[in-house]
Amino acid sequence: MSWIDRFLEAQAAERGAALNSLLAYRRDLEDFAAHLGARGLDLAGAGRGDIEGYLVACEAEGLAAATRARRLSAIRGLYRFAHEEGLRADDPAIRISGPAKPKALPKTLSPEQVNALLDAAEAMGKSEAERLRDTCLMQLLYATGMRVTELVGLPVTAARGDPRMLLVRGKGGKERLVPLSPPARNALRAWLAQRDAEAEAARVETGAPPSPHLFPSRGKAGHLTRVWFHSRIKALAAHAGIDPARVSPHVLRHAFATHLLSGGADLRAIQAMLGHADISTTEIYTHVLESRLRDLVLTHHPLAER
Repeated sequence: MSWIDRFLEAQAAERGAALNSLLAYRRDLEDFAAHLGARGLDLAGAGRGDIEGYLVACEAEGLAAATRARRLSAIRGLYRFAHEEGLRADDPAIRISGPAKPKALPKTLSPEQVNALLDAAEAMGKSEAERLRDTCLMQLLYATGMRVTELVGLPVTAARGDPRMLLVRGKGGKERLVPLSPPARNALRAWLAQRDAEAEAARVETGAPPSPHLFPSRGKAGHLTRVWFHSRIKALAAHAGIDPARVSPHVLRHAFATHLLSGGADLRAIQAMLGHADISTTEIYTHVLESRLRDLVLTHHPLAER
């Protein structure tokens, strides 16, 4: 088994790394291995200079600082694993510093724009079932700030019993509880009734077993995919008169956090609801508010023109 396969297997078994994370690790590490191979080297024999040379080559290709930092993180993880497992006597990546990643403020939406998206979800679908599904998806996303993979993969058992809190399984298999707003509970109740009616009709007609997913589909995953939902939310944005380039499932997650913070919510509570392991990740939303307050002062303060 190759070093990369062993490393990824350990990440999945010991750290509970998500599939998307494992795929990203593999792409980055295989690119690094190909770079070494073109120079007659391999992972076992590469030194610090070889790793730094790869990062220079990545920069020469025009890769963004964030991409280069991510690739270095994967390389560091691989060599730390190799050193701990006794595959190498040293760790050549331990002292390499990565490129500084600029802290870009997350894109967000105003409450009015979010309301327009929610209205579009209630109106755009071709059938009542589509409208109930879209409304439930959007209401849950905005009410909880879930990641899109968490949302589309929700088990139907999480929705039973008209819950006031939703149990979400996040990164690394970590579970958290997020509260549901009254509109989200209403949308969930309506969609669940529609979904169960369709499942019962399918059982009677074809004998198909019920799906374990809240948002079932005929695809391989058995539920709606994040790619499908990404496309759907763009269509909803266009229907609402909002530039689709400004809207994505993750932007709704940012809007959830920003609107909570502007309403006086505690940063630690927002951290828990978002499922952030580190409070520093959540603190980016304080900068969003600082930027808005600064613009407000410059626009409306009587001495701003001076």
